[in-house]
Amino acid sequence: MLSLFEIAAMMLALSALFGWVNHAFIKLPHTIGLLIMALGTSIVLLVLEVVFPGLGLTDTFTQAVGQIDFNATVMNGMLAFLLFAGALHVDMAFLKSRRWAIGLMATLGVLMSTVIVGSGFYVLAQVFGVELPFIWALVFGALISPTDPVAVMSILKTVNMPPQLEAKIAGESLFNDGVGVVVFTIVLAVAYGSGHGGGHVDAAHIAELFFVEAGGGAVLGLITGWLAYKAMAMIDEHAIEILITLGIVAGTYALAQRLHLSGPISVVIAGLLIGNKGAEFAMSEKTRTYLFGFWELIDEILNSVLFLLIGLEILILSSSMNSKFAFIVLFSIPLVLLARFISVLIPMKFLGIFSSFTKGAIPVLTWGGIRGGISVALALSMPDVPEKPIILSATYGVVIFSIIVQGLSMKKLVQRVVDPKLL
Repeated sequence: MLSLFEIAAMMLALSALFGWVNHAFIKLPHTIGLLIMALGTSIVLLVLEVVFPGLGLTDTFTQAVGQIDFNATVMNGMLAFLLFAGALHVDMAFLKSRRWAIGLMATLGVLMSTVIVGSGFYVLAQVFGVELPFIWALVFGALISPTDPVAVMSILKTVNMPPQLEAKIAGESLFNDGVGVVVFTIVLAVAYGSGHGGGHVDAAHIAELFFVEAGGGAVLGLITGWLAYKAMAMIDEHAIEILITLGIVAGTYALAQRLHLSGPISVVIAGLLIGNKGAEFAMSEKTRTYLFGFWELIDEILNSVLFLLIGLEILILSSSMNSKFAFIVLFSIPLVLLARFISVLIPMKFLGIFSSFTKGAIPVLTWGGIRGGISVALALSMPDVPEKPIILSATYGVVIFSIIVQGLSMKKLVQRVVDPKLL
């Protein structure tokens, strides 16, 4: 069994190797290139295991990757730092100018998508002869509906688009993952409770959980972000100020989990506050340069490891995948895109009564709804129930398509549907 340091060393070494190969020869966007190479490596290892069953190489590698708890690594480790790094660079003025669109898509949009995907997934299961209760289909809808801020922010770095449209996509992804995690937690509790003698969860309790977790997380982020801002304004020492941001991220996320509040929303709020008000009033030019450079580096390193892990995770998931799920996984991709389109179209058309939007906003927002590691982590966090393999298979299929196909074609879509004068 490998030690924690050996596993970390392997992940960093592979990230560096694949990153170099991609940059020198393949020249794809960094994170997508890492994902494709990791996925290719995993498939080669699985094929080698079939052709040369006595080789043992695949088993050794699978055991090493299997020691990594993907859900804990992402949800209780990387996510806090990645969300803060992303929020730090979001312009609050642009975010505020599109607050109604962002708010509606991050709440109503996620709920609509959950119901549409859940209903469609239930029908797909029935059509292809797989036994799947409707409530578990809704669990899939809840975990796949929020766009992944890590994947979205990574893709946005490679695409030139109008600032207000970029703020809308980035802002929605930063907030809807927190909402999505809350919705997933509630639906999973209902699903698991109904099948295992759990207590009844009524509508009032669900509403309370939703608003307490989401609203409480926002309040906590405001408090900790303000404390960090005031502390940084009192000094001018970049090393200590960077340390303050690290402490605020880790402390805020950990405290939110302890208080059963939304950790993702709390660190996003803190990041927005420090990245805007803090950068303007509490930091010297030298501190801004060092602090933003530090978090860009953290973002790049953690993104690299995360996308590598997503590609390698197929070594673990392959044992739970079944060929009879293939068509369900295949049809889940257009189902999720359709749900995304509807959950963008309705809020945008409603808000369009009161204000105008950038031409091409709906197709860009639809195609830019990238799913990523958060969905995979949520699927892996499910208890070992009979419904888990099909949900896990569909989740992984949608995520891989989303990152590779949508991610690589995003730039061409923007160039085609957005007014060139705005680019």
